[in-house]
Amino acid sequence: MSMGPLQLWPASWSREQRSSASMVAGAAALMVALWGLAWPLSWAPDPIGVNAQLFADGARVTVMLTLISGVAGVVLGVLAALGKLARVAPVRWLAAGYIWIIRGTPLLVQVLFVFFALPELIPFIKLDEFSAACVALSFNVGAYNAEAIRAGLQAVPKGQMEAARSLGLSRWYTFIDVTFPQAIKIALPPLVNNVVALLKDSSLAYAVGVVELTNVGSRIQAATFKSTPTLITTALIYLLLTTLLTLMSDAIERRFDVEQRR
Repeated sequence: MSMGPLQLWPASWSREQRSSASMVAGAAALMVALWGLAWPLSWAPDPIGVNAQLFADGARVTVMLTLISGVAGVVLGVLAALGKLARVAPVRWLAAGYIWIIRGTPLLVQVLFVFFALPELIPFIKLDEFSAACVALSFNVGAYNAEAIRAGLQAVPKGQMEAARSLGLSRWYTFIDVTFPQAIKIALPPLVNNVVALLKDSSLAYAVGVVELTNVGSRIQAATFKSTPTLITTALIYLLLTTLLTLMSDAIERRFDVEQRR
Protein backbone atom coordinates (compact mmCIF):
# COMPACT_ATOMS: atom_id res chain seq x y z
CA MET A 1 0.00 0.00 0.00
CA SER A 2 1.34 3.45 -0.92
CA MET A 3 2.61 5.53 1.96
CA GLY A 4 2.88 8.80 0.02
CA PRO A 5 5.47 11.16 1.54
CA LEU A 6 6.74 8.42 3.86
CA GLN A 7 8.37 6.74 0.84
CA LEU A 8 10.83 9.67 0.65
CA TRP A 9 12.67 8.34 3.71
CA PRO A 10 14.89 5.25 4.04
CA ALA A 11 12.93 2.01 4.21
CA SER A 12 15.06 0.93 7.17
CA TRP A 13 13.50 3.67 9.28
CA SER A 14 10.48 2.81 11.39
CA ARG A 15 7.05 4.20 10.60
CA GLU A 16 7.36 6.61 13.53
CA GLN A 17 10.76 7.84 12.37
CA ARG A 18 9.57 8.45 8.82
CA SER A 19 6.43 10.20 10.05
CA SER A 20 8.47 12.40 12.39
CA ALA A 21 10.85 13.25 9.54
CA SER A 22 7.87 14.21 7.36
CA MET A 23 6.55 16.45 10.13
CA VAL A 24 9.91 18.21 10.48
CA ALA A 25 10.29 18.54 6.71
CA GLY A 26 6.78 19.96 6.41
CA ALA A 27 7.43 22.51 9.16
CA ALA A 28 10.72 23.50 7.53
CA ALA A 29 9.03 23.87 4.14
CA LEU A 30 6.36 26.07 5.72
CA MET A 31 9.00 28.31 7.28
CA VAL A 32 10.88 28.57 3.97
CA ALA A 33 7.64 29.40 2.17
CA LEU A 34 6.69 32.10 4.67
CA TRP A 35 10.08 33.82 4.79
CA GLY A 36 10.98 33.32 1.14
CA LEU A 37 7.61 34.03 -0.46
CA ALA A 38 8.43 37.60 -1.40
CA TRP A 39 11.32 36.59 -3.67
CA PRO A 40 9.41 34.60 -6.34
CA LEU A 41 6.49 37.03 -6.16
CA SER A 42 8.84 39.95 -6.82
CA TRP A 43 9.42 38.59 -10.34
CA ALA A 44 5.72 38.74 -11.19
CA PRO A 45 4.33 41.65 -13.22
CA ASP A 46 2.47 44.50 -11.59
CA PRO A 47 0.56 44.74 -9.34
CA ILE A 48 2.02 41.56 -7.78
CA GLY A 49 5.76 42.19 -8.03
CA VAL A 50 5.75 45.63 -6.42
CA ASN A 51 3.56 44.32 -3.59
CA ALA A 52 5.39 41.03 -3.05
CA GLN A 53 6.45 41.91 0.51
CA LEU A 54 2.88 42.83 1.44
CA PHE A 55 1.67 39.41 0.30
CA ALA A 56 4.45 37.71 2.29
CA ASP A 57 3.64 39.71 5.42
CA GLY A 58 -0.04 38.91 5.06
CA ALA A 59 0.71 35.21 4.70
CA ARG A 60 2.75 35.24 7.92
CA VAL A 61 -0.07 36.95 9.81
CA THR A 62 -2.50 34.34 8.45
CA VAL A 63 -0.33 31.48 9.69
CA MET A 64 0.14 33.16 13.08
CA LEU A 65 -3.62 33.50 13.44
CA THR A 66 -4.02 29.84 12.53
CA LEU A 67 -1.38 28.46 14.89
CA ILE A 68 -2.37 30.56 17.92
CA SER A 69 -6.07 29.92 17.45
CA GLY A 70 -5.47 26.25 16.66
CA VAL A 71 -3.59 25.59 19.90
CA ALA A 72 -6.09 27.55 21.99
CA GLY A 73 -8.93 25.80 20.19
CA VAL A 74 -7.61 22.37 21.18
CA VAL A 75 -7.46 23.45 24.84
CA LEU A 76 -11.00 24.84 24.68
CA GLY A 77 -12.15 21.70 22.89
CA VAL A 78 -10.78 19.46 25.63
CA LEU A 79 -12.42 21.54 28.35
CA ALA A 80 -15.76 21.69 26.53
CA ALA A 81 -15.71 17.95 25.80
CA LEU A 82 -15.02 17.15 29.46
CA GLY A 83 -17.72 19.61 30.47
CA LYS A 84 -20.27 17.98 28.21
CA LEU A 85 -19.51 14.60 29.77
CA ALA A 86 -19.39 15.93 33.34
CA ARG A 87 -21.64 14.52 36.04
CA VAL A 88 -22.57 18.00 37.28
CA ALA A 89 -25.61 19.18 35.31
CA PRO A 90 -24.80 22.94 35.24
CA VAL A 91 -21.36 22.16 33.81
CA ARG A 92 -22.94 20.00 31.09
CA TRP A 93 -25.44 22.75 30.28
CA LEU A 94 -22.69 25.39 30.08
CA ALA A 95 -20.56 23.26 27.73
CA ALA A 96 -23.54 22.26 25.60
CA GLY A 97 -24.68 25.90 25.39
CA TYR A 98 -21.23 27.04 24.27
CA ILE A 99 -21.10 24.41 21.54
CA TRP A 100 -24.69 25.10 20.47
CA ILE A 101 -24.18 28.88 20.19
CA ILE A 102 -20.84 28.73 18.39
CA ARG A 103 -21.87 26.06 15.90
CA GLY A 104 -25.20 27.76 15.26
CA THR A 105 -23.89 31.24 14.42
CA PRO A 106 -21.65 32.45 11.58
CA LEU A 107 -17.96 32.90 12.29
CA LEU A 108 -18.06 36.40 10.81
CA VAL A 109 -20.69 37.42 13.39
CA GLN A 110 -18.52 35.96 16.14
CA VAL A 111 -15.47 37.92 15.00
CA LEU A 112 -17.46 41.16 14.89
CA PHE A 113 -19.06 40.41 18.27
CA VAL A 114 -15.73 39.87 20.02
CA PHE A 115 -14.22 43.05 18.60
CA PHE A 116 -17.17 45.45 18.81
CA ALA A 117 -19.72 44.10 21.30
CA LEU A 118 -17.58 42.33 23.91
CA PRO A 119 -15.83 45.54 25.12
CA GLU A 120 -19.25 47.14 25.59
CA LEU A 121 -20.52 44.19 27.63
CA ILE A 122 -17.27 43.84 29.63
CA PRO A 123 -15.65 47.31 29.68
CA PHE A 124 -12.34 46.22 31.19
CA ILE A 125 -11.67 43.94 28.19
CA LYS A 126 -9.78 45.84 25.51
CA LEU A 127 -8.66 43.75 22.56
CA ASP A 128 -6.77 44.88 19.49
CA GLU A 129 -7.74 43.57 16.07
CA PHE A 130 -5.36 40.62 16.08
CA SER A 131 -6.25 39.52 19.62
CA ALA A 132 -9.98 39.80 18.95
CA ALA A 133 -9.64 37.67 15.82
CA CYS A 134 -7.64 35.05 17.75
CA VAL A 135 -10.27 34.88 20.49
CA ALA A 136 -13.13 34.48 18.02
CA LEU A 137 -11.32 31.87 15.93
CA SER A 138 -10.24 29.96 19.05
CA PHE A 139 -13.75 29.73 20.45
CA ASN A 140 -15.11 28.78 17.04
CA VAL A 141 -12.72 25.92 16.33
CA GLY A 142 -12.88 24.89 19.99
CA ALA A 143 -16.58 24.09 19.67
CA TYR A 144 -15.94 21.80 16.71
CA ASN A 145 -12.94 20.24 18.44
CA ALA A 146 -15.10 19.54 21.48
CA GLU A 147 -17.42 17.27 19.54
CA ALA A 148 -14.49 15.37 18.02
CA ILE A 149 -12.84 14.90 21.41
CA ARG A 150 -16.12 13.93 23.06
CA ALA A 151 -16.63 11.26 20.41
CA GLY A 152 -13.08 10.05 21.02
CA LEU A 153 -13.62 9.82 24.77
CA GLN A 154 -16.83 7.87 24.32
CA ALA A 155 -15.15 5.51 21.81
CA VAL A 156 -12.67 4.23 24.40
CA PRO A 157 -13.97 0.82 25.60
CA LYS A 158 -15.28 0.95 29.17
CA GLY A 159 -13.54 -2.34 29.86
CA GLN A 160 -10.16 -0.61 29.73
CA MET A 161 -11.24 1.95 32.31
CA GLU A 162 -12.61 -0.78 34.55
CA ALA A 163 -9.36 -2.74 34.21
CA ALA A 164 -7.33 0.33 35.14
CA ARG A 165 -9.49 0.93 38.21
CA SER A 166 -9.16 -2.71 39.22
CA LEU A 167 -5.37 -2.31 39.14
CA GLY A 168 -5.66 0.42 41.72
CA LEU A 169 -5.41 3.52 39.52
CA SER A 170 -7.44 6.48 40.71
CA ARG A 171 -10.09 8.05 38.50
CA TRP A 172 -7.69 10.88 37.63
CA TYR A 173 -4.78 8.62 36.64
CA THR A 174 -7.13 6.35 34.73
CA PHE A 175 -8.20 9.33 32.66
CA ILE A 176 -4.68 10.72 32.16
CA ASP A 177 -2.89 7.41 31.47
CA VAL A 178 -5.59 5.31 29.79
CA THR A 179 -8.62 7.19 28.51
CA PHE A 180 -7.30 10.52 27.27
CA PRO A 181 -4.32 9.27 25.19
CA GLN A 182 -6.56 6.84 23.31
CA ALA A 183 -9.29 9.44 22.85
CA ILE A 184 -6.87 11.97 21.37
CA LYS A 185 -5.55 9.41 18.87
CA ILE A 186 -9.12 8.64 17.81
CA ALA A 187 -10.00 12.33 17.55
CA LEU A 188 -6.75 13.33 15.85
CA PRO A 189 -7.93 13.23 12.19
CA PRO A 190 -10.82 15.69 12.68
CA LEU A 191 -8.67 17.85 14.96
CA VAL A 192 -5.92 18.35 12.39
CA ASN A 193 -8.51 18.85 9.65
CA ASN A 194 -10.10 21.59 11.76
CA VAL A 195 -6.73 23.35 11.98
CA VAL A 196 -6.29 23.21 8.21
CA ALA A 197 -9.81 24.59 7.73
CA LEU A 198 -8.99 27.27 10.30
CA LEU A 199 -6.31 28.68 7.99
CA LYS A 200 -9.00 29.49 5.43
CA ASP A 201 -11.46 30.69 8.07
CA SER A 202 -8.84 33.16 9.33
CA SER A 203 -9.57 35.22 6.22
CA LEU A 204 -12.61 36.60 8.07
CA ALA A 205 -10.26 38.50 10.36
CA TYR A 206 -10.14 41.14 7.63
CA ALA A 207 -13.57 42.28 8.87
CA VAL A 208 -12.00 43.86 11.96
CA GLY A 209 -8.96 45.24 10.17
CA VAL A 210 -6.35 42.51 10.67
CA VAL A 211 -3.88 42.85 7.82
CA GLU A 212 -3.79 39.19 6.88
CA LEU A 213 -3.60 37.69 3.41
CA THR A 214 -7.18 38.41 2.31
CA ASN A 215 -6.99 41.96 3.60
CA VAL A 216 -3.73 42.53 1.73
CA GLY A 217 -5.28 41.25 -1.49
CA SER A 218 -8.35 43.43 -0.99
CA ARG A 219 -6.25 46.54 -0.44
CA ILE A 220 -4.09 45.93 -3.49
CA GLN A 221 -7.16 45.24 -5.59
CA ALA A 222 -8.79 48.48 -4.43
CA ALA A 223 -5.64 50.51 -5.09
CA THR A 224 -4.83 49.12 -8.54
CA PHE A 225 -8.26 48.07 -9.85
CA LYS A 226 -6.63 44.84 -11.08
CA SER A 227 -8.82 42.11 -9.63
CA THR A 228 -7.79 39.04 -11.59
CA PRO A 229 -4.03 38.86 -10.86
CA THR A 230 -4.57 39.91 -7.25
CA LEU A 231 -7.24 37.30 -6.55
CA ILE A 232 -5.32 34.55 -8.37
CA THR A 233 -2.17 35.33 -6.36
CA THR A 234 -4.10 35.36 -3.08
CA ALA A 235 -5.74 32.04 -3.93
CA LEU A 236 -2.42 30.45 -4.92
CA ILE A 237 -0.79 31.51 -1.64
CA TYR A 238 -3.69 30.03 0.32
CA LEU A 239 -3.36 26.85 -1.74
CA LEU A 240 0.35 26.65 -0.96
CA LEU A 241 -0.19 27.14 2.77
CA THR A 242 -3.06 24.66 3.03
CA THR A 243 -1.08 22.09 1.03
CA LEU A 244 1.88 22.34 3.41
CA LEU A 245 -0.37 22.17 6.46
CA THR A 246 -2.18 19.18 4.99
CA LEU A 247 1.13 17.36 4.44
CA MET A 248 2.09 18.07 8.04
CA SER A 249 -1.31 16.94 9.34
CA ASP A 250 -1.08 13.70 7.35
CA ALA A 251 2.34 13.03 8.87
CA ILE A 252 0.97 13.71 12.37
CA GLU A 253 -1.90 11.28 11.80
CA ARG A 254 0.49 8.56 10.58
CA ARG A 255 2.84 9.22 13.50
CA PHE A 256 0.16 8.47 16.05
CA ASP A 257 -1.78 5.86 14.07
CA VAL A 258 -0.65 2.93 16.17
CA GLU A 259 -3.09 0.58 14.43
CA GLN A 260 -1.57 1.52 11.04
CA ARG A 261 -4.91 2.18 9.41
CA ARG A 262 -3.22 4.67 7.08
